[in-house]
Amino acid sequence: MPLNDAFFAAWTPRAQALLRIVTAYLFLVHGMSKLFGIPHVAAFDKLQLFSLIGVAGILELVGGVLLLLGLFTRPVAFVLCGEMAFAYFIGHAGGGHVLVPMLNRGELAVLYCFVFLFFAAAGGGAWSLDAVRRRPAAA
Repeated sequence: MPLNDAFFAAWTPRAQALLRIVTAYLFLVHGMSKLFGIPHVAAFDKLQLFSLIGVAGILELVGGVLLLLGLFTRPVAFVLCGEMAFAYFIGHAGGGHVLVPMLNRGELAVLYCFVFLFFAAAGGGAWSLDAVRRRPAAA
């Protein structure tokens, strides 16, 4: 294997883990904002917990923590991928330009959806509790 291939083979799981950690943190902050008001977003001031946005906040908070830890990465990412697809079609596509998310402010929902789809297929990479659980016990 050429040097570049060996380098990329070694660093791909680490880059995957970094993408998971940063994405999870950003997603977690969305949930914290909705449920706890930190950081404060005025649109969430009168949020009802059992509304669509409230349930989204719960998914974002719990899913963000689990992804940050890399625990149950694939099933959690699959659920969050669905949440973001739902968010796009319910919250953004109705604003017109369904095939041009830049014009309906849905770019972030689409990007999260496909990043979560990637994690559902590929797993969380290195530095995850899932990776620790898969390691065979030392004899």
